[in-house]
Amino acid sequence: MRKNKIKILVTGSAGFIGFHMVSKLIKNDFLVFGIDNLNDYYDVNLKKSRLNECGIDYSCVNNDIPIKSFKYPNYTFQKSDITNYELIYNLFQKENFDYVIHLAAQPGVRYSMINPRAYTCSNIDGFLSILEACKNSSVKHLLYASTSSVYGLNSNLPYDENVSTDHPISLYAATKKANEVMAHSYSHLYGLPTTGMRFFTVYGPWSRPDMAMFLFAEAITNDKPIQVFNEGKMIRDFTYIDDIIESIYRLTFIIPKFDSNWDSLNPKQDSSLAPYCIYNIGNNNSVELLNYIQALEVSIGKKAIKNFIDIQPGDVLATYADTTKLVNAVNFKPNTAIEVGVHFFVDWYKKFYNK
Repeated sequence: MRKNKIKILVTGSAGFIGFHMVSKLIKNDFLVFGIDNLNDYYDVNLKKSRLNECGIDYSCVNNDIPIKSFKYPNYTFQKSDITNYELIYNLFQKENFDYVIHLAAQPGVRYSMINPRAYTCSNIDGFLSILEACKNSSVKHLLYASTSSVYGLNSNLPYDENVSTDHPISLYAATKKANEVMAHSYSHLYGLPTTGMRFFTVYGPWSRPDMAMFLFAEAITNDKPIQVFNEGKMIRDFTYIDDIIESIYRLTFIIPKFDSNWDSLNPKQDSSLAPYCIYNIGNNNSVELLNYIQALEVSIGKKAIKNFIDIQPGDVLATYADTTKLVNAVNFKPNTAIEVGVHFFVDWYKKFYNK
């Protein structure tokens, strides 16, 4: 089938990852339909700007009414909430999506302790709407965002997809773990091919204002102090947005099949007798928080004023992805160096905010 005949739904299409995913797909000539509820968890103006980059005139956006891009005739956007099951069901019946890339979610570890119901509403109820709609339509493959946070208290680094994820330490992580379990049940019951993607500390241009790199860049630029948790003794597998997008793009067309080697007496976590799969998407390289801050200082041209404080509830000490399975599946390894990715982010940040 030609690309311009393949229709792909991207949920959360005005979000950080969703925006980049839509950009990749529309520039590769797929028929793309994006939905987002454009909530005010963070600055809606940033979401509007992302929409504009994809040719969506925000002044024409109305609830549940699709509008066409003025830049890309193969892109349609609709402001809709995934928790509205009837609307989502009808959308799937009308549009007949071939593939679904589900990126809509309530993000953030710390906010999940302030407003927990936002997480069960969006990440559980919303995901159920997507699963049900996929089950009742002709979707060939559902891909959905999970997170490295599901590894929780597990400290067996680097994480491969088969280590335990039974001890999440934030509600956000728990809802994402629930997504993986829910997806498996639909893969098993209805033969729906599903792929869960565990993202590791995504960063880059157009990122959310509540993310560490954005907060640090803003503070350093304005000579304000930054909060450095756990004395800076934390490591993260920072993964540049382009590497995330390329991985998703390639995984979209690798449809899971049942694993004939799966053993119920010694069950693997990342596959099944159902068409179900889990992948880590990370840089396979852990970086100390202080080195990450140093890369920002170099790119911005200023030293950070550091306030060292205790680790926060819900934070893990380290993340580090084993990406062997991903590389073998898609013949691509995320490998953007932190210095390179930070430079691209700072360049965007300065231009976008006229710094």
